[in-house]
Amino acid sequence: MSKQFDVIVIGGGPGGYIAAIRAAQLGFNVACIDEWKNAKGGPALGGTCTNVGCIPSKALLQSSEHYEQAGHHFADHGIEVKGLSLDVAKMVGRKDTVVKQNNDGIAYLFKKNKVTFFHGRASFAAAKDGLYDIKVAGAAEEVISGKHVIVATGSNARVLPGTPFDEELVLSNDGALRMGAVPKKLGLIGSGVIGLEMGSVWRRLGAEVTVLEGLPTFLGAVDQQIAKEAHKAFVKQGLKIELGVKVGEIKTGKNSVSVAYVDAKGQAQTLDVDKLIVSIGRVANTVGLATETVGLALDERGAIVVDGDCKTNLPNVWAVGDVVRGPMLAHKAEEEGVAVAERIAGQHGHVNFNTIPWVIYTNPEIAWVGQTEEQLKAAGRAYRAGTFPFLANGRARALGDTTGMVKMLADAATDEILGVHIVGPMASELIAECVVAMEFRASSEDIARICHAHPSLSEATKEAALAVDKRTLNF
Repeated sequence: MSKQFDVIVIGGGPGGYIAAIRAAQLGFNVACIDEWKNAKGGPALGGTCTNVGCIPSKALLQSSEHYEQAGHHFADHGIEVKGLSLDVAKMVGRKDTVVKQNNDGIAYLFKKNKVTFFHGRASFAAAKDGLYDIKVAGAAEEVISGKHVIVATGSNARVLPGTPFDEELVLSNDGALRMGAVPKKLGLIGSGVIGLEMGSVWRRLGAEVTVLEGLPTFLGAVDQQIAKEAHKAFVKQGLKIELGVKVGEIKTGKNSVSVAYVDAKGQAQTLDVDKLIVSIGRVANTVGLATETVGLALDERGAIVVDGDCKTNLPNVWAVGDVVRGPMLAHKAEEEGVAVAERIAGQHGHVNFNTIPWVIYTNPEIAWVGQTEEQLKAAGRAYRAGTFPFLANGRARALGDTTGMVKMLADAATDEILGVHIVGPMASELIAECVVAMEFRASSEDIARICHAHPSLSEATKEAALAVDKRTLNF
């Protein structure tokens, strides 16, 4: 007899481990299967986010920010630094420590909530008598059974056709986080979130960074007023960004990479770099799940087909996170994981896609929620816009970081907030107030009437709300 569970979760990333914990809190007997390994071959819970994504990239971003502050900005505060040096191995080691702390934290949460963990690769084996058999290929192979299955297998970096990742010269986000030395010249294909964040890290540490982007606009998903402000800041910092390029043949040498491309003017160019990061999006991780064994439906991109409640075409089989439709964001996966666990329990799990925040952890940070000005114009919706620059914010001046602005968009008739867009210091934290406001369908007047602490960066949000009604107080 195989071990039987009420709920089996495949994948221990943000969507999976959170779904497992919530299901256990609701009284179910839960198993979670995950195949990630640490350097010693042991389990490394947390998925891409914890191991080669959100957490390690933010650790390196913080380290590189400290280095840049010490080398270029401490003097403005009367702090003299002599003999500044960089120990990349130690920096990467700190990143690894942060990752392990998160791995161990999830393992502790599983024990606390009595989630049974299986370390190995999961695949569907059979469906019979209202149960699903899941094969776990780990140190030993075994089969477990469950009434409900939640698939949360995440995504993988998209490979550029003809140029596979070797993680030595041609890097995905994984290799980009493990470089043992600062490359003199670093190339990036794609100016998305991962590319810009990794480019920012290594640029601060001394690399000459060139970004090749196929689209004619920079950060096309971002409100373009905000994107232009960010572009200006990145170029000023030293990032070379080429838009509208067509990448051709990529050749790898012993210690270098050569990228042939056609620029926006139609001129043939060649970029020679020491390392090349390819960041052209991600694809759902469904290979090896044996979905065909039970008839689990996939779309043309290989993602699992689900409805609005994350139900698949099979009874009691659910899917969440990067492996389904919608934005590939860790916090979106977490919310879906909680919602599915609650739906299994007969509750009404809730995920509002309209109030999912987005963040790019560069310097300046970029964060937004809701619709952009371009989207509102395309929809023909009447709106009012208000902006406020951090240049006029007292706390930003004290920090010495006045780049950027807060922009608020509100319905012209009802004043309901339709979108908030921020580029500047701590945008990732400031956006939370706006998410709460939009979830409760607040108006810009509501934000404008709320007392914000002084001096604080959050005052820029209040002032942007005041600007919607053309009555800012500090600009």
